[in-house]
Amino acid sequence: MDATPRESVNADRGEIDKFGASAQRFWDPQGEFRPLHDLNPVRAQFVRERTRLAGSRILDVGCGGGLLAEALAQAGGTVSGIDLAPEMIAIARAHASERGLAIDYRVVAAEALEPGAYDVITCMEMLEHVPDPAAMIATLARLLRPGGDLFISTLHRSARAFFSAIVAAEYVLRLLPRGTHQFERFIRPSELARWSRAAGLTVCAIAGLSYDPLGRSARLTRDPSVNYLAHLRRLAPAAVP
Repeated sequence: MDATPRESVNADRGEIDKFGASAQRFWDPQGEFRPLHDLNPVRAQFVRERTRLAGSRILDVGCGGGLLAEALAQAGGTVSGIDLAPEMIAIARAHASERGLAIDYRVVAAEALEPGAYDVITCMEMLEHVPDPAAMIATLARLLRPGGDLFISTLHRSARAFFSAIVAAEYVLRLLPRGTHQFERFIRPSELARWSRAAGLTVCAIAGLSYDPLGRSARLTRDPSVNYLAHLRRLAPAAVP
């Protein structure tokens, strides 16, 4: 059953409403979600190369209209997608139905889900939109089974990211609506790593994600100074001798 957000949920109502208002345009590859369409194949590849998807129980947190969730389902995973914007979930359900994909989409907060229930969790471009990203990482860690994998993408709080993701993307090229991002909410890789370790996660890999909006191409790099992906793993309990 779908659940409505509560005051204790780690979410920003303004952010939820902002994305919900644009849900009808989510699957337009020429519209305001165009960068997500261009980045999705590279993000999906990053996940596929680092964990087993076929037969795994997968959770996509902040799934939006379902771009990544559909790619994970097509790779053989049993996928659930959650988002606090009901409009996004409605679009995701409709699109998955059209594609014949069995994805369990729900309007529910991550905090309300069963601990240790998932083999793989993805959380793309969401951490920089919540009030307490460290607490969100801890929540996601609790949802993973021991040895499970967590994949995150977010934006570095750097000068390059400010000019690329805000000045260029929102004001010059108008790829995104103005106000999509707030620079003070961007997250340095060192912060992400520190919060992850505190949550019982180990950092397996961090990769930069380079995007050429004019050529509509994306690729992984060694430079995480703008957009980056992280692969984290929940530590398995030590074996008893």
